[in-house]
Amino acid sequence: MNILDRFSLRDQVVVLTGGSGLYGRQLTSAIAEAGAKLVIASRNLSRLQQVAAKENQRGYEVVCEAFDQGDEKSILDLRDRIVTTFGRVDGLVNNSVIRPMKTADDSITAWAESLRVNATGVFLMTRTFGHEMCRRKQGSIVNIGSIQGIVGPNVYLYEGTNLGTPPPDYFFHKAGMINLTRYYASVLGANGVRVNCVSPGGFFNHQPEPFLTRYCKRTMLGRMADENDLGGTIVFLLSEASRYITGANLPVDGGYTAK
Repeated sequence: MNILDRFSLRDQVVVLTGGSGLYGRQLTSAIAEAGAKLVIASRNLSRLQQVAAKENQRGYEVVCEAFDQGDEKSILDLRDRIVTTFGRVDGLVNNSVIRPMKTADDSITAWAESLRVNATGVFLMTRTFGHEMCRRKQGSIVNIGSIQGIVGPNVYLYEGTNLGTPPPDYFFHKAGMINLTRYYASVLGANGVRVNCVSPGGFFNHQPEPFLTRYCKRTMLGRMADENDLGGTIVFLLSEASRYITGANLPVDGGYTAK
């Protein structure tokens, strides 16, 4: 096989959770362009349908499914519908996330809801689709983490802005995601299933000054990420080009965590 062909996802069935947000939109386009039969899934079906319609108009195969990542039955039903339609699942990208906590002093209800979806839900998705991949002795799972699962908050970045110091739930479950990745890479590896994590840095979303200037200076590349910076990494980890990579956490952060 030609080396460039190893990066192709042609005819692979890939599930992407949260396909319409900041990360999800670029991942939808990248995975579809790589040739996958892509299923995008979240609670907001109408937003997904708008994204899928645009990709379908471009000639790519993208379908939508509604599900609740914090509910096991909803996840099992999602798996069953996909397997019934396509016969298999080759790849899973755990990208969906909710942010109910706004400050460190927010209610315990907000904390619990965050973990229901972002921790328990990711575990359920990984276990459910991981077992399905094991049935065919192949597959790739990519977890979308964050640099906030690697380092603590740099409170200096937020001083003098209306952003406030980010709450602790995100740091908690993104750090746990990295070791959950290692766990399932070990457990599923004997069945040919790879599990990796990608930890993106800050994504430019018109953040206020002085946050933007401070953050950019903190990176080695001098800028925040944009809509072209994450898709290639995810396609690589889903593809045969990364066939001997598992249990890894790859920062995609412009050098933020290495500086």
